[in-house]
Parts: sequence; C-alpha cells; structure tokens
Amino acid sequence: MRVFVLCTGRSGSLTFIRACSHMENYTAGHETRARMLGGDRFRYPDRHIEADNRLSWFLGRLDQAFGKDAFYVHLIRNREDTIRSYNRRWVRNGSLIRAYCEGIQQIALHRLDNSRRLEVVADFYDQVHSNILLFLKDKDKQMTIRIENAAGEFPLFWKKIGAEGNLPAALETFRSRYNPSRTGKMKHFRHELRFGLMKLRRRML
Repeated sequence: MRVFVLCTGRSGSLTFIRACSHMENYTAGHETRARMLGGDRFRYPDRHIEADNRLSWFLGRLDQAFGKDAFYVHLIRNREDTIRSYNRRWVRNGSLIRAYCEGIQQIALHRLDNSRRLEVVADFYDQVHSNILLFLKDKDKQMTIRIENAAGEFPLFWKKIGAEGNLPAALETFRSRYNPSRTGKMKHFRHELRFGLMKLRRRML
C-alpha cells in the first residue's frame, strides 16, 4: 500500500516525513518525484509514504494511478499561520505562491501591496484546501491530521497503516521544526528589500 500526504504546503510535511522515517516496513520521502513528467511522476514504490504539496495539482492523475487503493493523509496547519508562512516566500526561487499569483491568476506581482499579497495567499490556501477535500470525498482509507496536534494523532495513523518501528522516536520528531520560513526583523528587512528591488526592475522594463 502507498500513503500520500496531501497538504497546502507550509504545513509541517517535512516534519511528518521525518517522523515516518522511523518506520521499518515503509519508506518515506518528501517531494521525491517532483521533477518527473508523465507516468514517471507517479511511480512511487509499494509500501512508501510520500509528502508533496504539489500533488494537490495532480489529483486527477493521482486518482487514476492509485484511486482507493492508497491511504491518504490530509495534513492541515492553522490557516492563518500557513498564510503568514507563505507570505514570507514571495521572492524565493521556484516559489509556489508566486507561480499561483502570476501564472494561474495572472496577477502582476509588482503591483501588489502587502494587504493584496495576503489576499492572494489566502485564495491560494482556500483553493488547494478545497481541491484536497473534493479529492478525498470518495476515499475510504484516509485520515486528517492537524500538525499542531500531530504527536497526539500520529499513533492512530501508525496503527491504521500497520506501521512497525520506533514509535516513541517518531513522536519525538514533532518537537523539532524543519524547513521553517525566515523570521526576525533583519530577515524581514531583507525580504522587503528584495521585493522592492524586484518591483523596481519590473517598472524599468
């Protein structure tokens, strides 16, 4: 059986996979096939747990490949915390929120003030969240886990998929943070400086 962790991103998926790495009868990976095309994108091995927030944009093909045979985890983080985290990632290379803004919604990034950027991120969150909910509507093998309470809910997930291994070590993983967004006054200043320079370059083109 394969297990897929579906989420909006910025939801603790890397931490979740680190916890799963303490299982002895499953492999676990984070965005392991993100750059693959076609059928290669979905060639996940059996008894594997995969977390990849971009799978929320491939749900039709995920359903064709695995349908009701797989187990699905809907990993959720507090909406406002997720929005704030994404709002700090506009200038990152390969930023998903920037791709959503400019590529899908066709909104010029350099024209957005901070308030408008937050609206875009909120719209992104709601869109991805609704995609996942619709996909899971007919799935029998699924579980919703809130990352804020993952240590309390993970043992049930462990049991549902028949995991074997070091559960106490897995639960200890949730005491750590992996892949955090930048915080702090200096890092915020650098973020705003880069964003301002990006807007200036756009206006000069």
